[in-house]
Amino acid sequence: MKLRWRFGVIAGIFLAIFCLYPQMKMVYLRGADWNGHYAYNDIDEVAYASYLRALIDGRPRKNDPYSGRDHSAESPQPESLFSIQFAAPYTIAIPARAFGIGTPWSMTIAGALAGFLAALAAFWLLGRITGDNWYAMAAGLGVFAFGTLAAGEGAVSEVFFDGFSYPYFPGFRRYIPGLGMPAFFLFVGLIWKLVHRQLPVSSRQLPVLKTSATSFAQPQSADSGPHFTYSLLAIASFAYCVYTYFYIWTTAAAFLGCVFLIWLIERPEGWKDDIKRLSVVGAGCVAVLIPYAYLLSQRGETLDHVQLLVYTRMPDFFRFPEYISFIVLLLIIGGIGLKLIELKDRTVLFALSLSLVTFVVFNQQVLTGRSLQPIHYQVFIGNYVAALAMFVTIGLLWRTKLGQGRTSVKIISSVILAAAVVWGFVECHYTVRVLDGANIDRDKGLLVAKRLEELGKQAADPYRQTVLSFDGIFADDMPSVAPQNILWARHQHVFAGLSWEESKERYYQQLYYSGATEKTLDWLLKNDFVSQIALFGWGRHTDRLSVDAKPLTYGEIAEEVARFGNYIRNYSREQAARPLISYVVINNEDGTSLAYIEKWYELSEAEQVGGYRIFSVRLR
Repeated sequence: MKLRWRFGVIAGIFLAIFCLYPQMKMVYLRGADWNGHYAYNDIDEVAYASYLRALIDGRPRKNDPYSGRDHSAESPQPESLFSIQFAAPYTIAIPARAFGIGTPWSMTIAGALAGFLAALAAFWLLGRITGDNWYAMAAGLGVFAFGTLAAGEGAVSEVFFDGFSYPYFPGFRRYIPGLGMPAFFLFVGLIWKLVHRQLPVSSRQLPVLKTSATSFAQPQSADSGPHFTYSLLAIASFAYCVYTYFYIWTTAAAFLGCVFLIWLIERPEGWKDDIKRLSVVGAGCVAVLIPYAYLLSQRGETLDHVQLLVYTRMPDFFRFPEYISFIVLLLIIGGIGLKLIELKDRTVLFALSLSLVTFVVFNQQVLTGRSLQPIHYQVFIGNYVAALAMFVTIGLLWRTKLGQGRTSVKIISSVILAAAVVWGFVECHYTVRVLDGANIDRDKGLLVAKRLEELGKQAADPYRQTVLSFDGIFADDMPSVAPQNILWARHQHVFAGLSWEESKERYYQQLYYSGATEKTLDWLLKNDFVSQIALFGWGRHTDRLSVDAKPLTYGEIAEEVARFGNYIRNYSREQAARPLISYVVINNEDGTSLAYIEKWYELSEAEQVGGYRIFSVRLR
């Protein structure tokens, strides 16, 4: 079958539109007041955007936009999640810097591009496997449109149950994991090219069904394809996944292991050559992981507070992607029982390999003894692999029709495509509105960030100038547009510039300048997850991120409150100067008191920018 790329382009355009939906929603809501900010679809995107901004500015790979500390010979910095997973942000930052594109537009374009390329890669993979352009187009879009549903998340919680619509298209949280998606599906497709050999087989091994869908039929002639090229490309794709997102590369490794194991067990004709090719790819992947392991060994201590590594050997078979994969296994078994397919068929073995991936990633801790936030496998990649396995298997069972150009195939594929489009917009409608208010506030604050950017041009080192903001949304978002660092923000501790104790002290300072008391902090630690994260790390406020989550105890809260009380009673000029604050930003609607900051700093006349005031400050 000849691939008709226009079908893949159609799928890509629809997925790109879904990825642009939050942006279009923001522009619609803001109307003529839109200041040009990008709309985030996940609250963690501000950290990714801030790191991207730093790279566009030409700062080193090991940078911390939230503290202003960059790696240098005089001040070496440890590795962070961002400096280790650098491939995707550099993919955006290099052309953005070359063409003078700012962070907001870079984030917007990157999201749309990731969606388009992912759908195109899925179309290519499904087209090669199923032998039908129409079905590959519909299924290629369906993998992603139904991906959130395959995770048991998103709009389905609210549409059919009394739940909460979140998250929005999790696989396209901008460049991590968004840009890793095309690389992953390319890797899967290249492995298919390596094992889909054309070898003569006996008539007993051939499917009974006569079909022109030769991609599903047993191979008939020797294949002289450029396997060495495929192997190199597969290794390159894996390398991009490794240096883009942990959960994607480990899933790719699990997939490669499943293919290797299934081929070793079933031994289809020509399996020895296949094993050799897979071994070459496997060796290349191991080589790629050597520098990755070194970077990981240089990580900062805050990374461990964020990642929540748990030592356990408890199995985990109750994740929604595993349910989907189990259904796929039943379909394959049923197809074999009804003699619609044969186990030795390479496509059947490939579908079987895909269906096993989710069980591996969710249960690898049984062997390794280590579990690392399995929810990320559920919503960022395992769900898409399960959906892919489902569509491959459906095509496998439907192969008598595929590739023959029949009207019925076009009609059914069109129905699948239409369902994917409709559900895609349902996901967008319900999940995007969750962050409408935050996106509006971020766009309002963009004018302030741009003004700070102008002020930064007058400083010798604007990255080391510190801003105090009592507006949590603005504080978190500011480093993505302005060069200055922030005294404290919610995502500050995901970088490596500050030690864990320094990060906690900055939060103490934030509370002190806002006039918080011991009673305030006691209430916050019992009711506010942001405060819980700031002082105790991720995983103490919810069991969603860790299989070994432990809620805060009243004793821990009382101890932390007492520590804070002692801190504010003994606050000194030395502490006020660490770090030295350069600007204070106030949201006019907050009614924030400046009494505590004025005790230690002299404030200039306020500069009114939109709904905010900016003060230049100097230590008394």
